[in-house]
Order: sequence, then C-alpha cells, then structure tokens
Amino acid sequence: MERIIEEIREDLSRRIAVTADRLADRTLAEDPAYAALLGRAELRERIHRNLRQAVEGLVLGIRGLPVELADARATGTLRAEQGLPLASLLRTYRRGGRLVWQAVTEAVAAHDPEALPRLLPAAAVLWDVLDQLTDAVADAYRRTEAARSDRDRERRAALLDALLDGAGPPDGPAVSEAAAQLGLSERGRFAVVVLGSGNSGGSGGSRGSADPGGPGRPGAEPAPSGLRVLWRIRADGETGLVELGHHPLDSVRELLGPLGARAGVSPVVETPGDLARARWLAALALRTVPASGGPCTALLDERLATALVASQAELAGRLRQVVLGPVLALPAEDRRVLLNTLGTWLTCQGSTTYAAQRLYCHRNTVSNRLRRLEQLTGRTLSDPAHVVELALAHAAVLQRAAGEPAAAGPKPAGRTPRRGN
Repeated sequence: MERIIEEIREDLSRRIAVTADRLADRTLAEDPAYAALLGRAELRERIHRNLRQAVEGLVLGIRGLPVELADARATGTLRAEQGLPLASLLRTYRRGGRLVWQAVTEAVAAHDPEALPRLLPAAAVLWDVLDQLTDAVADAYRRTEAARSDRDRERRAALLDALLDGAGPPDGPAVSEAAAQLGLSERGRFAVVVLGSGNSGGSGGSRGSADPGGPGRPGAEPAPSGLRVLWRIRADGETGLVELGHHPLDSVRELLGPLGARAGVSPVVETPGDLARARWLAALALRTVPASGGPCTALLDERLATALVASQAELAGRLRQVVLGPVLALPAEDRRVLLNTLGTWLTCQGSTTYAAQRLYCHRNTVSNRLRRLEQLTGRTLSDPAHVVELALAHAAVLQRAAGEPAAAGPKPAGRTPRRGN
C-alpha cells in the first residue's frame, strides 16, 4: 500500500489542492459561523493543511508509526479562542476525511485501476488516523473552552465584586464600566439578596462563583419569576444582584422560595452605584432572621425596627437594660410570661383581645400582665413614644436570647385588629 501511495503522491497532491478549494467554498456557503469568522483564503489554507496532514497520517499509519497531532491540537485551540462552534469544526473535519479518501481512490484508479483492491486495507488505517485527528481537535477545543469559561467567570466575579463592594465612588468610572460589562442599565430597579450561611442554595447558578445556577443563576439567566439574577459565592456568603425590571420587590420571595434559605433583601435602588449600600442593607435584613429558625425571606423595609436594633449592638444592650431591666431581673418564669405577653400584644398591634386569643387566656389576664409591665418599666402603653421604646427593647431581648437579632413576630391571622380593642 505504501508503494501505491508513493506512486500517486504527485497526482494526489494536485487533487488535495482542488479538494481544499471545494470544501472551503462549501463550508462558507453552508456554515454561517465560518463565514462570519474567516475569509476564504485563510479558510482554504487551513483546510488544505488539514487534508495534507490526513494524507501524511495515512502514510505514517501504513508504516506503523504514530500520527503527528500537534497541528490538530493547535487548530482546536485556535478555533475555541475564536469562538467557532465545535460542531462546525468537527463537521468540516469529517467532510475533509471523506474527501481525502475520495481523492486517494480517484488517484489510484487513474494511475492503476487494478491496484484498487489492494488499497482497501488503507481505508481502515485512514479512518483510524481521522479519528485521532478529530479527537485531538475536539480535546484541545474543550480544554481551551473550559479555560476560557473559567476566565470569564473570574472576570464576572471581579465585576460583581466591584459593584457589591463599592470599588470607588458610586458614580465613578469603575462602577460604570463594571455595570456596562455585566449588561446592567445605568438606571433601573435593582435589589441585593444575601443568603444565610449553611444554605445549600438551589440553581446554579451551578452556580459557579459568579454565574447563574439555581433560580436565575452568575450566567444571569432569567429566574422563574422573570427576574434577572447574578449570583456571587464567596467565603463570607452568597449574594445575588437582582435586576427587577417592572417586577415588585416582593417577587423576590418567589425567586428565593425554592432555595429553602434564610435570606435578607435590600430595598430597591436605582443605579449600579447604589448596590454596595444595598448589599449592606440586605446583610442587615438577614441579621433580623434567627439562625435557629426555618427558611425566611426578610425584606429590610418590613423589619426596620428590628434592623435598627441589630445594627447597634452596644446601644441595643443599653436599651434592653434601661427599658426592661426591672423585668429582666424577675424570676425566670415571671420574666418569660411578661416578655411573651408584651411581644404578643405588639404583634397583635395593641389589641388585648387578639393577644388573649393567641395566649389562650382571658382578656383581663393580658390587661393585668400589661399593667404590671407598665409599673415595672415606668412606661405607659397608651403613650406611642413609650410603646416604641418597649418594642425596640423587646427586640433587643429576643436578639440576645437567639444569639443574633431576632425576627419580627408573625402577623395575626384573619382580619387585621386595630389597636385598643
């Protein structure tokens, strides 16, 4: 077989050149990806080179020698860097392989038709060579693509950090550039989500260090609710940048529901330069959710009083002692009863009737407990200023008991009671 190939080498070289022209024209006509990336001259030269490599591999294979794969690997790397789809690259390689065999058989038939039967064993050799070349191209392509994806994730992570950590002035060029590269509008409706530690998350995110996975995970795919989310995972926790569009802030609850997570949500901000502040507020909202509780999404604007206590630990301790010190000095059971009654009364918006229903006692019992609380604290529940102090001090007590800021109590079921019933 080797002798036959040597005898037709000159004719085969001419046929390979013609084949390269035909395959280049067909590729450009049928594959928009190639047409958008390469001119005819460059594509034809690369195809011609690949076809010659296949012929040289056939000769080496017939001799039992290893095929040279470096050029195929270089091609795979180059096309991956250029962004050509792998399917397009492999399709051209396979077409080229078939055309090489056609050129070989035509050259042998023209040289000595009776030698064609002796050429058949070369077919198996050629297909093995083509498999090796194709595998080398695909492997190099995938390795390069993976490396490029890693670089893209790292770049996106750095851009997100620039926004969430506040790289420079809010209206500075670093923030504007980061927002532009992440595809964020200069003005819009944004919020930040911070997940509590220990949450497994859902999307995704995969999530990758800055990519979408889970609901709308850092590729920034639309979440189930239609929101766009960029997730960022770091050692200090997981953060999501939410582009709300026309959706209300409350729709973030739907987004986070499948995660089964403790989460804090910032208020809406209008520019990327406000996102660093929003992240801080989201973290503060998260601190209002007890670590011992179940999944909960805390919107900061719904927990401002508790968040205020959580943000000032030293002042919260002082508030706790000054306002509720006499109550805290009571025996454990008396202290528990009075604090629970106060918390329930506050949750029921000042209704002793609804508080009694929740506490499974008579309305007069609640009134007596509250009267005792007034006597111990020197605060009157009919004075709004005193009620504010008691509410904040109660939140501070819950914060210390839970080991971190406590969540606001649940709202009563049914119709909303009015204070003073």
